[in-house]
Amino acid sequence: MKKALALLLALAMVFSLAACGGGNDGGAADAGGNQPADTGSDAPADTGSDSGFKDARSLQAEFPDQVAWNDMSEEELLELAKAEGGDITIYGISSRIEKICDLFNEKYADDGLKAVAFDLDQTEAIDKVRTEAETKNVNADVLQCKDVAGDIFIEFVPLEYVELYFPTDICEHIVDENLMTYGMPFYSTLSYWYYNTDLFPDAEPITNWWQFVEKDENGNQKYSIVAKEIGTEQAYLSLFASFIVNADAMEKAYEDLYGEPLEYTYDASEFTDIVVPENNAGYEFMYRFSQQEMTFISDGDEIVSAVHNGIEGRPTFGLASAGKISGRDDDGLSIAWLTDLQPYNGIQNCNYLYPIAGCDSPAGARLFIRFMMGDGFEAMCKEGNWSVVDNFENPKNPFPISEANAIAPDLEAIYNVFLDTQDAWIFWLNQNTNM
Repeated sequence: MKKALALLLALAMVFSLAACGGGNDGGAADAGGNQPADTGSDAPADTGSDSGFKDARSLQAEFPDQVAWNDMSEEELLELAKAEGGDITIYGISSRIEKICDLFNEKYADDGLKAVAFDLDQTEAIDKVRTEAETKNVNADVLQCKDVAGDIFIEFVPLEYVELYFPTDICEHIVDENLMTYGMPFYSTLSYWYYNTDLFPDAEPITNWWQFVEKDENGNQKYSIVAKEIGTEQAYLSLFASFIVNADAMEKAYEDLYGEPLEYTYDASEFTDIVVPENNAGYEFMYRFSQQEMTFISDGDEIVSAVHNGIEGRPTFGLASAGKISGRDDDGLSIAWLTDLQPYNGIQNCNYLYPIAGCDSPAGARLFIRFMMGDGFEAMCKEGNWSVVDNFENPKNPFPISEANAIAPDLEAIYNVFLDTQDAWIFWLNQNTNM
């Protein structure tokens, strides 16, 4: 609810820009040194909602000079990038962004182009782009990041911090056009629960989210839980927000598992600053989850290590990004994903690529994005990263993303409940006597 007003204000900005004839030139800065901005994220398009929501490509159409970049070939962009001169600077959230730059620099060495990467975490990358845009001191050309809560598309696009870029020939190969609802997708991933394969060698021990909050016959917590602190980790909090958005599915998952109606135990009347509805299965799950004994660890590698070693002598389950499965092969950990949770494993989150508005190398930025979607993806080939194009398949993945039991995110809906979800989580966690 808190974000609803921000959403309306952001959309009002978009419509105001459209009424004034669109945005700035995608290749030329305005008088203050800034360019039009856009961002993205992935979810089913909803161009006709009552809120006036427009998907990314419809929104980009309001900026004709941004659209003009879409049909430029690699050769055309290369010539423009050479004329721009200077380094192409990338703010990325992948540890492999430096490797992509190395590959790019190798390919374009004779053309005098050089890409420089800054490997940042999500919060750092977003904060830097926002601060540099607001102070008109833009230092980077490309942003690679996630948009799990809709902040970038719904806030950064109307504020013109980043731009949208949809290279026509590459977009023809996007497996699911819904992935372009909020921006140009780079690759898909999701968060998985991990379990210990030594303890459970024959079958996955949990098949339903409600099992994570089960008690044993003595009323004690059945499993040890390890994760990043849900309230401060945007990707995980967005996942919990999706349960609130999809409350009917959560309620059905409970009834399918236990054969009886869900009993609601949280008290919605406790809240005065936010509106928490009664009898919402997503809130009920989050309440029960928040009252458990949990171990919060900020590093994903340490989370999967804890799953391997166990906590408190109980079977231990850890929530971490899919890519942390690498600990199985690199460190010999006895870990695997839980792949058949009901009502769904998680959200199919995309990493997105954006030219940064007001940058020094708008053509170079787009040339680099094209490279990332092609030859550069070689550096991203690890288990847990799924390509979004139909002319390339990561051979290290055990199954395609279509078989990952993950839902496409509805970032507009998640955005509208995200802050209330966070406030409710913090409120209930503070009541936890088991921590």
